[in-house]
Amino acid sequence: MLGAREFALMKPGALLVNTARGGLIDEEALLEALLEGRLAGAASDVAGREPPQPHDPLLRALALPNFILTPHVAWASDEAMQRLADQLIDNLEAFMRGESLRRVR
Repeated sequence: MLGAREFALMKPGALLVNTARGGLIDEEALLEALLEGRLAGAASDVAGREPPQPHDPLLRALALPNFILTPHVAWASDEAMQRLADQLIDNLEAFMRGESLRRVR
């Protein structure tokens, strides 16, 4: 979805954050946009190939001061994990009472 053409169309100083899927971003084009200053910075917690290999563009981008790569589990803070556990408990208790469960539709 995002490659060299799209990066060229972005407003100077744009920041890119990808927490969706690695395959959405052309990683070579992202690295090039960062190197050329077309993007002010980027962060990703996904890669096109998991785990990334040493020659992959995102790992090469780690040498840049304006790029951050985190593991795809970066969302799993203590607070987030507790929130999921609380939702699970609420859903189990609702089930036991014969009530509807919370569902994503």
